[in-house]
Amino acid sequence: MPPNAPAIVGVDADDLPAINAIVEAAVQTWDLPDRVKRLAMPSYRYDPHDLAHLTLVQAVAEDKPVAVAAWEPAESTDNPPGRQLLLLHGLYVHPAHWRHGLGQTLIDAALSAAEQAGLDGVLVKAQADAESYFIQHGFLPLPASDTRRDYAHRLWRPVPAEGPHH
Repeated sequence: MPPNAPAIVGVDADDLPAINAIVEAAVQTWDLPDRVKRLAMPSYRYDPHDLAHLTLVQAVAEDKPVAVAAWEPAESTDNPPGRQLLLLHGLYVHPAHWRHGLGQTLIDAALSAAEQAGLDGVLVKAQADAESYFIQHGFLPLPASDTRRDYAHRLWRPVPAEGPHH
């Protein structure tokens, strides 16, 4: 790891205020009406209960959290047929730290976690304006088989059989 590379570490309850500040800063950049962002914000914040059900990791640079990702096993109904995936529940990078590779670093952490768990890859249900970001990072769109049930912007990335995740 280069000397200035962020450390990827777990999240505990004491980290939640800083983590939620990253989430809020990232959500404020989304192409949604301000009212929608304000009303939806509570559902994006993480709380101590989430720590019992999700794996949360943070990228820490210069002793300060700058990005966060959360994942959990994906529901089989969301996965491509015959695949078991890890659901990347959230990926948030503070806008002041965009374009420094933090998103890719956290995607790599999720891919590694999926591989260590013996899963086939990582699933993401992307915000509409983030879909192209995930495609640029190797995720493949999943068609909706039931448009009343399936999330419209589902993508997945297989775990490579061997070699580094790039």
